[in-house]
Amino acid sequence: MFYRENGQFKTSYRADQQIFPIAQDRWAIALLLAVALVVVPMLASDYLFRAVLIPFSIMALAALGVNILVGYCGQISLGSGAFMAVGAYGAYNLIARIEGMPLIVALILGGLCATLFGIVFGLPSLRVKGLYLAVATLAAQFFSDWMFLRIKWLTNDSPSGSVTVSNATVFGIPLESGMSKYVFCMIVLVVMALLAKNLVRGAIGREWMAIRDMDVAASVIGIRPMYAKLSAFAVSSFIIGVAGALWGIVHLGTWEPAAFSVEVSFRLLFMVIIGGLGSIMGAFFGAAFIVVLPIFLNQFLPGLLSLFGIGITTAGISHAELMIFGALIVWFLIVEPHGLAKLWSTGKQKLRLWPFPH
Repeated sequence: MFYRENGQFKTSYRADQQIFPIAQDRWAIALLLAVALVVVPMLASDYLFRAVLIPFSIMALAALGVNILVGYCGQISLGSGAFMAVGAYGAYNLIARIEGMPLIVALILGGLCATLFGIVFGLPSLRVKGLYLAVATLAAQFFSDWMFLRIKWLTNDSPSGSVTVSNATVFGIPLESGMSKYVFCMIVLVVMALLAKNLVRGAIGREWMAIRDMDVAASVIGIRPMYAKLSAFAVSSFIIGVAGALWGIVHLGTWEPAAFSVEVSFRLLFMVIIGGLGSIMGAFFGAAFIVVLPIFLNQFLPGLLSLFGIGITTAGISHAELMIFGALIVWFLIVEPHGLAKLWSTGKQKLRLWPFPH
């Protein structure tokens, strides 16, 4: 059977089911990966790595996990910071208590700890939804704050809950420079994003979206709501837990429970809303916007306002940041729920209309 899509002939279902079935998409992704993994490490400064690129790559990974749960399955969660904390402290305990524990194994096991934690606090989703589910997941945030401050074993008897991981290595390569940390975080992000893309394209992803759109109708056609919702919590918590382990071990090095406060949960939710609900690329756009905007405002807003004879303080810049975030959240919730990812999709559609040789 021969059929045509966007000027490109397909001769089999296998060709149509590729993760990137359109050639322009494959070229664009290959170009982005080449820039991210080859060009950026050659040109960026150590400050750019530590202040922008590493936080962006880790927060994009965490936003990806949140988008699995919120965007694809429609389960509102305000406990993402707690899942990050469980992943970070889980990986820390493995490294601190097991001599020679490889970092990659610690990250995976830390993600599994967050998975179990997420499933436990995802159980209310079987009975409640909407605002009630958001409050139930918010309980995970407060419970994790109490747990890592009061249960001293989890922090290796640290009185303040502060822990330190130093001399992290991957396959014998030390993660000391900003470039090495960025490349490692970016590789983890790319691998996780490809796995998530495959998941949402498959049967389990269709189940999540059916539950999101109308859970009663989904159960009528044979989809098990319990399995779909808990699997979304499990996958989402695992990705967020790995991101939390990266944030603590690779980015911070030393952290305490306040590093994963409820503010982190809200910021991750804002990333998903601004970037685009139900979109893998939306996690990247949202993380880039949230990470870069404060730096952009601090660097350029005072100079821009000085052209009009207006001065602004550091507190004023902080207020401007909050106002911009608030306005964008309202806009993307009411006017354009697909967020910045809609612009990406529109651009791709225009590229696909270019003449393509057969």
